[in-house]
Amino acid sequence: MSAFSRLGEVVASTEGDVTYALDFGRDEFGIAYVAVRAKAALTVICQRSLEPFQLPVDVDARLGLIVEESEEASLPPGYEALLVEQDGKLDPVATIEDELLLALPLVPVNPDYVLPDDVTGPGEEDTPSPEKSENPFAALRGLIK
Repeated sequence: MSAFSRLGEVVASTEGDVTYALDFGRDEFGIAYVAVRAKAALTVICQRSLEPFQLPVDVDARLGLIVEESEEASLPPGYEALLVEQDGKLDPVATIEDELLLALPLVPVNPDYVLPDDVTGPGEEDTPSPEKSENPFAALRGLIK
């Protein structure tokens, strides 16, 4: 993962591997695309506990290769636009890194982390069930008659 310098700035550790596959081709409409599939277990900081945890990231995207921004409107549904140079070349490492960065949540939270009781207050089983409360409008009912 150390090949991804921008990704290294937002994760807690650059240890680990990224498995990926890039498939280039043209679809039935003649649109050039690259299908990007990548998997990684990224170490990020939980914003609740402030502890590092492993976040599995799975990317599966089809990017339509465009040379001009105006071509984006002609891409079929299911395609994301990827602006490439006039010669059509792209940097595969930067493309994979971009997709991994886009897959990261804005605020990473470890799903296994449980807030302490002093933060959440008493649980449902700890709170006494309220007795049947009186209707506050019951007194008005007598006035109407």
